[in-house]
Parts: sequence; structure tokens; C-alpha cells
Amino acid sequence: TMAITAQEVNKLRQQTGAGMMDCKKALEENNGDFEQAVDYLRKKGAKVAANRGDRESKEGVVLAKTSADGKTGILIWINCETDFVAINADFIAFADSIATIALAKNAKTKEEILTLPYNNDITIADKFMEQVGKIGEKIEIGYFEAITAEKVSAYIHPGNRVSVIVGFNKEISEEVGRNVAMQAAAMAPVALDKEGVTPEMLERELEIAREVIRAEGKAEDMVEKIAQGKIAKFYKESTLLNQEYIKDNKMTVAQYLQSVDKGLTATAFKRYALS
Repeated sequence: TMAITAQEVNKLRQQTGAGMMDCKKALEENNGDFEQAVDYLRKKGAKVAANRGDRESKEGVVLAKTSADGKTGILIWINCETDFVAINADFIAFADSIATIALAKNAKTKEEILTLPYNNDITIADKFMEQVGKIGEKIEIGYFEAITAEKVSAYIHPGNRVSVIVGFNKEISEEVGRNVAMQAAAMAPVALDKEGVTPEMLERELEIAREVIRAEGKAEDMVEKIAQGKIAKFYKESTLLNQEYIKDNKMTVAQYLQSVDKGLTATAFKRYALS
């Protein structure tokens, strides 16, 4: 068994909420593989944070912006090493300036953003180097996504650590867009709907469900049927349109949108959160 450091154990504990000894054993049993250790804990029924997308432990600012016509939205994480820098007004303003340029220039990738002019004198890549020299921390574009739709709504949770953009197939009010974006921020869906769940993600959930069911002592011929039932629950809890609407749990998010306008639905979303 490979030696597991206290730092690795603590990282797993912070990510999952499981006990220190459980985390140590999970890492030892899986030769230090973090992803496999998380699955191991879930299979053992330990208390584990469900959101697998928020695993970055770095600091920084996560911002969401939409274009003036409301048809394009971007989500960007400008990262740094410490919380001290992340909450600094100058750093937040710098991150906002990068987001503004990326949106205005209709950037598609992190790499493309770095080649854009920051002003008449330097590129964004040069500006990042300047900021690194000034602040003394590693600063990068940690994440970038853009979506286009008939209407895109954005939400930044106070503190700039969780942000969301959601695309819709029709024009909607600011309130409706904000409601759905806040839902995605709060409930951390992994996909828009069932179709958005990848085969790999589905198989992972099924395998975990089977292990849990077997551990409960259920007969083998019942395992698959019960596992499929758990997958139905997974869809309900983890896909945006099928989640219970947080402002009225008698309806799903899809039903809420239908209640606003019969043909209204969300077409895409992106969410990023710092753990």
C-alpha cells in the first residue's frame, strides 16, 4: 500500500465530508486515486458531497456576463492562490475587465482570450504576466464557457465563488431567468435533462447504486430493478429541468417554465463553483 499524506486525506475529507479515518482508508484502498476514493466512500455509504464538478480547491473569482442583446453569455474563472487576493477589489476589477473583453470579442476558448488585446499596448496574456509580477501569485484563466440562445440569463452568487449562465428558447423576463439561474447555483445539477447525462456518468451512478443495494443485503435478482429506481431519483435530483423548483416544490423546473409560457424551456446551462 502506498503512503498517503495527511494533506491528501484532508483534501478528501474537505471534498466529501467523510470522517478522517474513512478518507485515509479510501485512499489506501485505491492507491491514492482521488476519484476512485470518492466512489469508494459513496459505495460504503459514507456522507459524501454529491457535486463532482466543484473539485478545484484554488481561489479566485467566478463571473458570469451576458451580451447587450441577451443572446450570448459567458462564464469565466480567473484564479489565484489565496483568498486574500480573491477578495481584493483591484483583482475583482481585473477579472471583470477580462470577462468584458472576452464577451465583447465573442471568444470561444481560454487560449483565444489570451491572444486578445487588453488595450492598445498589450495582449491579455501580457496583462496576466503583469498582474503576476504585481501580486506575486500564479494567476490564470481556470475555466471558460460560452453559450448562445434566444435569451441567456446570468447569476453570480455573492462572493464570486459560484456563477451560472442559462440559455432559454424564448425571450423571458429578468425575474424568470434569475430564478432558474439561482436554482442551478443552489442545487448544482450535473446536466440539463436525462439526455445530457453522459453514459459514463450514468454507469458510475448505477455501479454505486448496485454496491449500496448489495451492501444492504438485497437479493441479487432485485439489485438491477432497485438500481434503476435509484437512477430515476438521480435524474430528479441532478438534472436541472427535472429538479423540484426551489421556490415551489410542488412543481419541477420544467413545469415552472411551462407555467410562465407554454413552449418555454431551458436549452443549456453552465455552472462553476469554487469548493
